Amino acid sequence: MNVLLETPSLTPDDLLNMKDEGKGFELVDGHLVEQHVSVLSCLVSGMVHALLAAYCHPRQLGWVFPQESGFQYDPTAPKKVRKPDAAFIRQDRLPESEWNAGYCRIVPDLAVEVISPNDTFDEVDMKVQEYLRLGVQIVWVVSLRTRQVYVHRRDGTMAKVQEGEELSGEDVVPGFRCAVSRLFPAGQISTPTTNGTAP
Repeated sequence: MNVLLETPSLTPDDLLNMKDEGKGFELVDGHLVEQHVSVLSCLVSGMVHALLAAYCHPRQLGWVFPQESGFQYDPTAPKKVRKPDAAFIRQDRLPESEWNAGYCRIVPDLAVEVISPNDTFDEVDMKVQEYLRLGVQIVWVVSLRTRQVYVHRRDGTMAKVQEGEELSGEDVVPGFRCAVSRLFPAGQISTPTTNGTAP
């Protein structure tokens, strides 16, 4: 589960100045939220980033951000920094003025969340709805338990892409297609969802 640490109210600059100590934390309402990850979730996050970057960068479609990239894009919440497991912003939407900013203030076109150990359904759904409300066009939620990807779109539709099927960038990352099985280590066996945790 993501743990809200009892800390004094912090600003995004405070989090940025923590440097290594700030890795693995988001900021919500000025408080640190620890992101619990596993070896598998890190591997899968890295694979999603690598596949997207290998497709997008040579075609100059835009920029693919890895884990630990912070986004401060909610004008109603100045003390919030989100760190999706991967994110994509179209090239025409990322001005040079953002390159030297502490955290990116541009809403991603695509956000990816790899479900971490002990994440609950409510926690994951809250993040997905926040992303969509703020303008993210597509959110991929990658389930380690079931080796599936849940595709949430801004228009309110949702699709489940199973192992053996292809994940598409749709009109957000035009032409991108990837077998879901490529996101996971070979030989990993899916496990049933337990009560209370995200799929």
